[in-house]
Amino acid sequence: MPIRNFDEQTLTAEVLRRLEATPDPRLKEVMTSFVKHLHAFVREVRPTPEEWFAGIRFLTETGHWCDDKRQEYILMSDTLGVSMLVDFINYGKTGNATESTVLGPFFVEGAPEMALGANIAKPGTPGEPCVVRGSVAGLDGKPIAGALLDVWEAGGDGFYDVQKAEGTNLRARFRSDRDGRFWFRCVKPQSYPVPHDGPVGRMLVATGRHPMRPGHLHFKIAAPGCDTLVTHLFVRGDEYLDSDAVFGVKDSLVVDFAKNASGEYEIRYDFVLKRAARAARAA
Repeated sequence: MPIRNFDEQTLTAEVLRRLEATPDPRLKEVMTSFVKHLHAFVREVRPTPEEWFAGIRFLTETGHWCDDKRQEYILMSDTLGVSMLVDFINYGKTGNATESTVLGPFFVEGAPEMALGANIAKPGTPGEPCVVRGSVAGLDGKPIAGALLDVWEAGGDGFYDVQKAEGTNLRARFRSDRDGRFWFRCVKPQSYPVPHDGPVGRMLVATGRHPMRPGHLHFKIAAPGCDTLVTHLFVRGDEYLDSDAVFGVKDSLVVDFAKNASGEYEIRYDFVLKRAARAARAA
């Protein structure tokens, strides 16, 4: 017999009952858990109608700040640690494979492919010159030729190219050579604030947090038969390593940026990719 006079518990039970006919098993699992946790949160916090509507306004405004150049929901996920939690669950440490971290809101598909050794920084780009060298190999230590490396970073002024009107800069694609090696030029990464002029920024201020990220280079590395790696290389000694606004720092990804004989900063990092789950099962 239908229930119409709900209480705090029977209302939740009825919402869950109405989800029982969900045809997709995974969607049913996700929605059931979501409703359970959402209702439990509301019972714990016991918001007033005014507080409830303030939350609705926050979510609505967050959506309004999203466009093809800015993803405020990813920023919210990053600053609440959700992005890194998803990362831990899906890409936890395996052997000597390079650890992953968040993609961030400023990745752009289809960056220009450049020859090894090219400079991803346009002339006049703020920042100190830097040379990046390294290699890509599998867990077995064998070099991976032709691995596709997307690299991107903010300039010395703390902004990514998509935050400006000057076109593509400080991002490119490279392919490792036959020995798995790669090298390119850029600028030394500097710490910078995540965009904090919108609702996520106000959330950080309201909770007494800063918006700063330690200096880092982004990498997305793909190769046949391997899991795609999304990671950063962080600048050792950066003052925000222990308070990264998006919780993305891992000790294995912190590297020394030291000046070479030419007076430029230089780093080396050797990436190790995991075999794709499907390839591992077939072996």
